[in-house]
Amino acid sequence: MISLTNAFETLASLAELGGPVVAIIMVISAVSLAVILLKFWQFFRMGVGRRARAEKAVGLWLEGRPREALALAREGRSAAARAVALAIQLRTDRRAEKAEIEERIARDVTERFHDLQSGFRFLDAVAQVAPLLGLFGTVLGMIDAFRQLQTAGNAVDPSILAGGIWVALLTTAAGLAVAMPVSLVLTWLETRIESERVAVETLTADVLGTRPSIEPHNPSAPRAGEAALAG
Repeated sequence: MISLTNAFETLASLAELGGPVVAIIMVISAVSLAVILLKFWQFFRMGVGRRARAEKAVGLWLEGRPREALALAREGRSAAARAVALAIQLRTDRRAEKAEIEERIARDVTERFHDLQSGFRFLDAVAQVAPLLGLFGTVLGMIDAFRQLQTAGNAVDPSILAGGIWVALLTTAAGLAVAMPVSLVLTWLETRIESERVAVETLTADVLGTRPSIEPHNPSAPRAGEAALAG
């Protein structure tokens, strides 16, 4: 509790030294942290990056076990699992054309990725605007420091100028301290989305590129080549 109180006191002193620009940057950083935590939770809840179920379902489909493949894919929460489940379901329906299946999968995946990418524009704006806000605060601080220097006239005190400069530079440091981690986190989130998109495309292509028998798989049944040799 004491450490938390000290942290609040430190932040309050920084806001007082840096002025309204630092206060604005602090507010932006708090909102950015909330958005990032929300995205982490959303990615976890929607199974981003967890493709084992979808890959296993595709393997079952290629082995000629579509019912098991469909049941397994439906258990997954990731975009890849949902896309594979939809592809298997429509592929076993002989009335659906390949182009129609691809269109429906693309529509479903686009909607899902749109939900995952919500908030990305805000984080990107923070990564770009925070350093500019810091620079703006620095310019204002330098203007104020030189104004005080001019007011002092011949009785110039170097400490006044030095103090004004380091306080002015504080806003730039605050802006960079917010922009750099936000930019790194945004890049990581976008990379996860792109990996998920590639997984959806490759796994659904495996399903759409083949049409194995939809009869239940019987591992004890002899293969066609083996039956011919036995005959």
